[in-house]
Amino acid sequence: MSARTGDVYRVDWLPGTDVLHGTCHCGAEHTAEDPVAMWEWMLGHPRGHHPGGSGS
Repeated sequence: MSARTGDVYRVDWLPGTDVLHGTCHCGAEHTAEDPVAMWEWMLGHPRGHHPGGSGS
């Protein structure tokens, strides 16, 4: 049996700030203070993404 692995999205909170740092499965990165804006950016792939670069 082979299992399909899903895409991995990562959101880290930067301690001492209100900033979230997100990394998409494609390697693009983005920062935001609003969690909703962060997830909209991630789930809007590939719109607004630049693989390997910053999407801030």
